[in-house]
Amino acid sequence: MNRRQFLAGAGLAGTTVLAGCGSLSSQSTRAPPLVEDRPDATYRPTHAEGMGMAGMAQAGEYMVGLSYSFPHRFWTVTGTTAEKVDIRSEDSVHLMATVWDPETEMVLPVSAGLSITIERDGETVADKSPWPMISQNMGFHYGDNYALDGDGVYQLSVRVNGMSERRLGAFEGRFDEAGETTVEFDFSQSARDQLAFEEFPDTQGERAAVDLMNMDMIPTSQVPEVSALPGTVLGTDKGSDGVYAVTWLRDAVFLDEDESYLAVSARTPYNRVPLPMMSLDGTVDADGEQVFEDALTAAVHPELGYHYGATVETTTQEPSVGVDIVAPPQVSRHEGYETAFLTTPSFSFSGS
Repeated sequence: MNRRQFLAGAGLAGTTVLAGCGSLSSQSTRAPPLVEDRPDATYRPTHAEGMGMAGMAQAGEYMVGLSYSFPHRFWTVTGTTAEKVDIRSEDSVHLMATVWDPETEMVLPVSAGLSITIERDGETVADKSPWPMISQNMGFHYGDNYALDGDGVYQLSVRVNGMSERRLGAFEGRFDEAGETTVEFDFSQSARDQLAFEEFPDTQGERAAVDLMNMDMIPTSQVPEVSALPGTVLGTDKGSDGVYAVTWLRDAVFLDEDESYLAVSARTPYNRVPLPMMSLDGTVDADGEQVFEDALTAAVHPELGYHYGATVETTTQEPSVGVDIVAPPQVSRHEGYETAFLTTPSFSFSGS
């Protein structure tokens, strides 16, 4: 797939593009001013940018796709505070890495993260770990702005660490070990400057989101529709603009006879992007008696997707469930998500 096909698949081909003669610093000033009076929720950003493919390769049990775009402003998150990261004049690209399971094509938010080393002609140009982050058109990925040394061929070495998240079902016993790979990235400023760039002056700031890109080479990071979740769905609720669906499994293959499984699927509104790297506590009452009170563990399952869950020693069919958000998603945000998912709501659900 060439770069034009990639952009067409992303739904941005044919929109306004940047002039090929722009300098690195002038591209940084292209981003429009932020929306005034942004809502404390998901909102439509000022603009969306196209992407180019840098490379794709297998790293151990993982598949890794590397893409790039213009340098971005973004926000890191510590606790419940988001802090803006400005574009530096020396930044050349925003480099993005997506990690997925090649068998199910499920995108894997690995909390242990990954590292990227960029070399050219045997010399290290950059060596740093990108941030785990979410964006409206890219979903969950790892990204950061990188300064390159002009046009040329670069070697991008990626190390994806082993997963600490609980792996269930067909994922059990997989992704324990780190995986490494290297791809070649033929960078040119003129190709970067021809990537699509579309502004939304009439809709920016609205309670909405840009659609996820439809990329043929990289899977989309989405959790299942609520109706597609396995088990008995006890309900959904919304807090700090995040959507939380709770389901109760009694006959999953990873359970013993006297066990059930509580799963909380957290996602963004509009696009169903998973909200990873949160801290949640849960309680379960069965027949008027509390049978569980503890932290919920981040986990991945081919049908549940990325979620937070716990095994509970009860076979009740109609539990009463409480969920407390202890810490919001500790992931960086692209524009449109930086004001959402920053508080710690609580919910209750009942199967009766």
